[in-house]
Amino acid sequence: MRKNYSSGSLWEDKVGYSRMVKVGNFIEVAGTTASSGGEIVAVGSAFGQTRFILNKIDGLLKKAGSSLEDVIRTRIYITNIKDWEDVGKAHHIFFSNIKPATTLVEISGLVHPDMLVEIEVTAYTGD
Repeated sequence: MRKNYSSGSLWEDKVGYSRMVKVGNFIEVAGTTASSGGEIVAVGSAFGQTRFILNKIDGLLKKAGSSLEDVIRTRIYITNIKDWEDVGKAHHIFFSNIKPATTLVEISGLVHPDMLVEIEVTAYTGD
């Protein structure tokens, strides 16, 4: 059984994707950035953007009857590898006891120059 979840972003229909998809016990959350209402949050702070994103993802997972405790993998994309420690500190706040498999890579850019971080997660509900 598949269930698609939308965040209401105009980009979802324009590009053809879902913010989150649940298939059986697995949940995939699409790349999520620090934006709210069309505005970039925590401009200039990779730490602040990471915290915002992970809070946003937690809210999404709750809509699917899940939580960050069910996350088994995170994929983190950053535009400046020098920010890895700030991103790691924020990730640690949410996942210090969960310890999902994690990948962190530097990319050349995101869709807006003020976006410093994008995060995807995979969760397993065990239902």
